[in-house]
Amino acid sequence: MIILKSRREIDRMRQAGLLVSEAHQLIASMVRPGIRTRDIDRAVEKLFDKHGAIPLFKGVPGPVPFPSVCCISVNEEIVHGIPGTRKLEAGDIVSVDTGCKLNGWCGDSAWTYPVGEVDDEKRLLLKVGEETLNLAIEQMAKCRWWSEVATQMEEHVASYGFSSVVDFVGHGIGREMHEDPQVPHYMDDETVEKDFELKPGLVIAVEPMVNAGTEELFLSKDHWTVFTRDHRPSVHFEHTVAMTADGPEILTPRLA
Repeated sequence: MIILKSRREIDRMRQAGLLVSEAHQLIASMVRPGIRTRDIDRAVEKLFDKHGAIPLFKGVPGPVPFPSVCCISVNEEIVHGIPGTRKLEAGDIVSVDTGCKLNGWCGDSAWTYPVGEVDDEKRLLLKVGEETLNLAIEQMAKCRWWSEVATQMEEHVASYGFSSVVDFVGHGIGREMHEDPQVPHYMDDETVEKDFELKPGLVIAVEPMVNAGTEELFLSKDHWTVFTRDHRPSVHFEHTVAMTADGPEILTPRLA
């Protein structure tokens, strides 16, 4: 069941979203050659702790509980990378997904960052991934149904010869990180079957994941990290977005 939020509830979600935005501002300042992924994770954990926020990812159940507050995925890693001793290198791209619960409400956002200068394929992939997220939010102001938005997202990705990851989707968000509805960034029969109306009070995490090559993937032996099958790079961009009477509002805006 989709739970629509009141204006007051969206205001509270905005506070959580802005803390996640602050986390990404911190992450952006730390991404550089030589930094260890666990150092980024620890810095975000300290930020959330400072504000009395609960990390959404740490302890998520699985074959082993997720151990970190950030998912940090490098190059051909699509999502759910576990931070560790790996040092970022010039030419890498790194996707960082994080979220928190503040005063009972959740915010969630992911971004993919270049590490120094990257090659042409990665540069274009970054551009298309961010464009796809922005396109979705723009079209939320114009479309009535999510399927209309998802169609345009998938078409934009395909126009560059890239592929949309179909094994993972966005989600509703509110008092819990994962609520109804599921929010795909591609079109298939299930997207049509579970379509939902874009109306005030809806709050969703929109998160296109785009691969340079095949959409096929595989799961690492660590039970969490997901890789592209062909080992080509992948990007992940996500905002928490609220539908209001005035149109869509990004609750996790990028901070300067």
